[in-house]
Amino acid sequence: MYPDDDFNDPVFPEEENFADAIFPDSEIFTDPGDEETTFDTLPDLDALKSGCEKFFAPGGTLQNAVFSDDEPGENRPQQLQMALAISEALAGNYNLAIEAPTGVGKSFAYLLPLVLRARTSRHCAVVATGTINLQEQLVHKDIPFLEKLLGAPINAAIAKGRRNYLCRRRFSLLCGEQKDLLLPLPSMTADIAAISQALEHGDSVSRDSSRVRVDPAIWDMVCCETGNCLGKNCEFFSSCLYFKARRQWESADIIIANHALFFNDIALKAAGSDSANSLLPVYSAVLIDEAHTIENTAAEHFGIMISQTGSIYTLNRLFNPDNAKGLLVAPGAENLELRNLASAARDEAYGFFAPFADLLREKRESALEIAANFNTSQRFTEKLLLLIEALARKIESEDNPSLKTELNSRLDRLRETVDAINEFQEMRSPNCVYYAEMERNESISLRGTPIESAEILSEVLFRRNFPVILCSATLTVNKQFDYFIRRSGFVNGKSLKLDSPFDPDKAQIRIIRGLPDPRERDYFEKIADILPKLLADTDGKAFVLFTSYQQMLYCAEKVAPVCADNLWQLLVQGKTPMSRSELLAEFKRDTNSVLFGTDSFWTGVDVPGESLSQVIITKLPFAVPSHPLTAARHRKIEAAGKSSFSEYSLPEAVLKFRQGVGRLIRRHSDEGVITILDRRIIGNSYGRIFLGSVPYPVRVENLPE
Repeated sequence: MYPDDDFNDPVFPEEENFADAIFPDSEIFTDPGDEETTFDTLPDLDALKSGCEKFFAPGGTLQNAVFSDDEPGENRPQQLQMALAISEALAGNYNLAIEAPTGVGKSFAYLLPLVLRARTSRHCAVVATGTINLQEQLVHKDIPFLEKLLGAPINAAIAKGRRNYLCRRRFSLLCGEQKDLLLPLPSMTADIAAISQALEHGDSVSRDSSRVRVDPAIWDMVCCETGNCLGKNCEFFSSCLYFKARRQWESADIIIANHALFFNDIALKAAGSDSANSLLPVYSAVLIDEAHTIENTAAEHFGIMISQTGSIYTLNRLFNPDNAKGLLVAPGAENLELRNLASAARDEAYGFFAPFADLLREKRESALEIAANFNTSQRFTEKLLLLIEALARKIESEDNPSLKTELNSRLDRLRETVDAINEFQEMRSPNCVYYAEMERNESISLRGTPIESAEILSEVLFRRNFPVILCSATLTVNKQFDYFIRRSGFVNGKSLKLDSPFDPDKAQIRIIRGLPDPRERDYFEKIADILPKLLADTDGKAFVLFTSYQQMLYCAEKVAPVCADNLWQLLVQGKTPMSRSELLAEFKRDTNSVLFGTDSFWTGVDVPGESLSQVIITKLPFAVPSHPLTAARHRKIEAAGKSSFSEYSLPEAVLKFRQGVGRLIRRHSDEGVITILDRRIIGNSYGRIFLGSVPYPVRVENLPE
């Protein structure tokens, strides 16, 4: 049984002491408070390897654990191979990139050596995962299971960004005398009452709490924020949920963070932030799971973004003229002046973003690079500067500490907005592409994103005095790490590609040859015609993956009547109020359902068992070449005299394809079919790279239609 598998609590033979078996008299559990232990102390390789071998080897702890269904765990050589490679990197203080296919059981393979090394260092190890859901799985499922197997406690803690935690001080403002003036809508009082009731019952309230779901607008008003915290001077400091979590991080051996928090932390450190403002404690080793995303994740965190929605929200928090609510509603000449300035700035905000929206609509694009000579208005910035100056004066004379802190936070946001607008207008960085993007709600965001992250990551992540371990099921293209190393800036380390543990009779690839080229106008009409027959082959139980939201909606509309006739529940991303996780939960529950998804459903989705028997790839996932970031990356590669297709577009598409087809086989008991509707996979020479990159053994069958 492996950490990627569903499991019941194991039953342990009473006569065997698992802790003694794994940790005989080794010095690996040196007291972390020992004065001789320093940051530079490296774990003993022999002790690490010995512990891993006793746990993962045939006949070892994991295989001997007896589960409630009386089936022992399986032995997977790849799991031990991964754990030993990580042990060597930790002991040798070098970086390591591991491709660990689905089914290897990578969570245990990296957790065990990290736990073993934790006791030789005064500083924790960080595990950075792709999502909060994966954090929860590690802390509430995998680590407790590992504790039982080891017979020893593991001091682990989840680390989330500040905005995931309730701020009691901000919440008290909304419960006070001015709540009617601060709450945008009277109906929001129900959410305030729900939070109050949860706190009275001692429940922990967080953004992703299953017990208390509140309006996102309310959460923005009560969550913990960097510039909105009094720290030890706050009357609620002793019961602060965020600082309680921080204290747990400081004492933990293993911190489980998500990518967003981790990359925010290294961005702050790269900018020279002092340790008091760091998001995470000092760590002596890092493991990044789902590491295939680090280039784009780093680009997002080292770039700038100015959001129309965010800018207007910040101004509305000060004063919203539509409902006369906000922080500046108290009577007095000073507040009246500030309300007028905030209203004027909000009016200019709409005018500032309008030309970008007009341009996108005119060009019928969702994202466009903005030329250096694009005429942008200065009036929004001018109004913001007037508001900033007046608000700073107001804060100096404010007597209410809580309100003063709230206003200071808004002031910081306004200053950040002005700085970001200036950087965008001046296009300061030659390594960035500056573009406008329209969200689905038609709000505009302006972005400055690094064209390449390799140099940044090489400096701020891979050239540090601690080992960085990267792992993912998809790091190689055509079985080579070259592309990942080039794009990620990975240096000072080694790479390891593990074999798949799955048998070749579990999955089959069907290639439908009789369809038009995906670039032809009637392609998706033909797709919609053939989908009912393909879905009937597995009685639903299918993921249908698209590269375009509009094409997905078109096919969903055409297929919906057939799904209804066959009692297949059709779940379509973005068409229901359900979130991504809720859609997945419903898909797992209804074992004859069909799920249509775009970008986010190609990766990070785990549906083991009978719910998923078929993955349909409607189109090879080449990125839209007109997107400003993609186009800028192409230009840079072409300027160096290389092919942007072979150097970037093809490898990126192969990696995403590998992620998509990887949704099908997640356990040894899984089986099914991958149906590919894009005939280019057999009609073009690069098709063999796609087929050769499927992350587990498959049989390939060509069908005429």
